[in-house]
Amino acid sequence: MSTAPDTPPGVAASNAALAPLRQQIDALDQELLSMLNRRALLAEQVGEIKKKEGSPFFRPDRVAQLITSLQQKNPGPLRAEHVAAVWREVVSACLALESPIRIAYLGPAGTFSEQAAVQYFGSSIGRVPCASFDEVFRATSSGMAEFGVVPVENSTEGVVARTLDLLLTSPLHIVGEVSLMVRHNLLRLSNSLDGIEVVCAHPQALAQCHQWLSTHLPHAERRAVSSNAEGARLATENPTWAGIASLKAGTEFGLHSVAHGIQDVAVNRTRFAVVCLPAVLDLPPPSGDDRVSLVVSVPNRSGALHDLLVPLKKHGVSMTRFESRPAKSGQWDYYFYIDLQGHPQEPHVAAALAELEQYCAFCKILGTHAISRDV
Repeated sequence: MSTAPDTPPGVAASNAALAPLRQQIDALDQELLSMLNRRALLAEQVGEIKKKEGSPFFRPDRVAQLITSLQQKNPGPLRAEHVAAVWREVVSACLALESPIRIAYLGPAGTFSEQAAVQYFGSSIGRVPCASFDEVFRATSSGMAEFGVVPVENSTEGVVARTLDLLLTSPLHIVGEVSLMVRHNLLRLSNSLDGIEVVCAHPQALAQCHQWLSTHLPHAERRAVSSNAEGARLATENPTWAGIASLKAGTEFGLHSVAHGIQDVAVNRTRFAVVCLPAVLDLPPPSGDDRVSLVVSVPNRSGALHDLLVPLKKHGVSMTRFESRPAKSGQWDYYFYIDLQGHPQEPHVAAALAELEQYCAFCKILGTHAISRDV
């Protein structure tokens, strides 16, 4: 009859040292669970009061203040970004008890838009994946979702034109933003680069990976689809097709990542806007680090654009972005999309906006929000 070999002395000593530490961790986990449930009960009480008042359940400024305060008080060794990630999930779970928040974004599952929504709201949300940016705006405007998350600009390819066009005419306004590091991966059924005939992805992703594709897959067709996750889904239907998408999309659709980080510029970041109806969430209060976005048009006369910018210099307001888009009137008219640093409730910003509006043929505030400093 064989017997199990004796435990080596080193392993036995290690187990003896680990046992009390594991007991302490188990006790702390139980304590944490108890405190989290106490917090959840308080959150439910807050939700009942908000229902009676008719006030918004989700306040991004309040969440940001909470996380910033905790980061400042954090003694370590947890890093600040990890504190933010943990508490965002705690807040998300508690908000789901008060009133589950429905978020619209470009689907299907595994898109960077979904990742941005989870980064901003936490994972305890009602997910409303949409087939296009237009559908995101429709779902949010109709009340199918309380908030929408849409890409605004990419650090290498510039603005997302369709989002700007939709913001111009939509009743939605911007109340928040998410800055997301985007890493593209080539996904397919087989774990090899051989035999790829078609690469499917969103046009922005194809552009961001142009040089890599030209070098490694020069003869493959580049097929634009509605989203990167849709490209990953299509790659499951044909062994000679590949998609460009996130690793999460690869896991979602059971695909191999045959090449990692194929974007041409290593630091590839996309800024997403969080949008909603003013009835869902009105103008957020100043945070001390805000951005106000607007779109304007000016009369077609000499010096009109110069006159538009003078109030900003006069009142000391910094302009951080200036983009033009055709007005689609057929007369070579343009809309100008402008980002300013500050908040409309700050006196110098309010004065600059009031004076600037006098020089505009059209002026619309697209929204105001705290600037995302996420890594």
